[in-house]
Amino acid sequence: MNSYTIRNLKDFQLDHIFDCGQCFRWNKTGPGVYSGMAMGRRVTMEQRGDSLTVTPCTKEEFDTIWRPYLDLDRDYGRIKEILAEKDPVMARACEWGTGIRILQQDLWEVIVSFIISQNNNIPRIKGCIERLCRLVGAAPEGEEDRRAPVQESRQEPGQAVRQTPGQEGLRAFGANVGLDGDQYPDFPSAQTLAALEPEDLAPARLGYRARYVIETARQVAEHGLPQTADQVLSLSGVGPKVANCILLFGMKKYDSFPIDVWVRRVMHELYGFREEDVKGMKAFAAAEFGEFGGFAQQYLFYYMRSL
Repeated sequence: MNSYTIRNLKDFQLDHIFDCGQCFRWNKTGPGVYSGMAMGRRVTMEQRGDSLTVTPCTKEEFDTIWRPYLDLDRDYGRIKEILAEKDPVMARACEWGTGIRILQQDLWEVIVSFIISQNNNIPRIKGCIERLCRLVGAAPEGEEDRRAPVQESRQEPGQAVRQTPGQEGLRAFGANVGLDGDQYPDFPSAQTLAALEPEDLAPARLGYRARYVIETARQVAEHGLPQTADQVLSLSGVGPKVANCILLFGMKKYDSFPIDVWVRRVMHELYGFREEDVKGMKAFAAAEFGEFGGFAQQYLFYYMRSL
């Protein structure tokens, strides 16, 4: 199995990158080692000091897939210098999350992931997404789909028979597999989800979010992926906070400043804002951090979770 190693990395820590709330399909399997599914591929990444090894991976795959995905061509040292000059809180946050990088993720996966993130915590989000992928996701590139055949759903007289994944399919894909990298189904497409009903996703345990996922899938299947903030906000179940996450993590709008419970807490406890003053927080972030608002948000999020 091919591996590729890159050396002399700066401003890069897998622990920081995969634990700052931007992605949900990477799981730590050892010190500095993560297995996960991204960009249609199942890989393991291992960091030792300033070196990173990706397996399986060729140099060409690293340069065309993982270098952009990990945002390795951006000067994060300079970004931290600019932000650290803003105020002491930001300086401490940059130092604490020194190895954070904002991943270049698949937009569709980001949309669904952050719809699922509503009123949820990171372990539950990861569980929901993993069950969803095991239920209706495709096998990774070059791997065989081990799921059991789909089963027919019940239908009213006169209705066409509709095939749904069912609990047996979920068990077959995930039965003897933990979240440790043994098997990672690819993320289901908008077209796949658009053909289902919310109740078909019951085994994934998304709750009320299942309806939003299906409705959004139908919107995207019909009209394509959003290209503007207004189009993001028009998606089912997407409010300002989720929209800002989608803009930042899926559309490279780096001036976005998502305000979740952790960022609201840091703005309240360390910057003195009233907890309900989200409008004031947004205005402050726009004025103080400007085009680097998304990077500032990630440093503050990661820092606040450590306090």
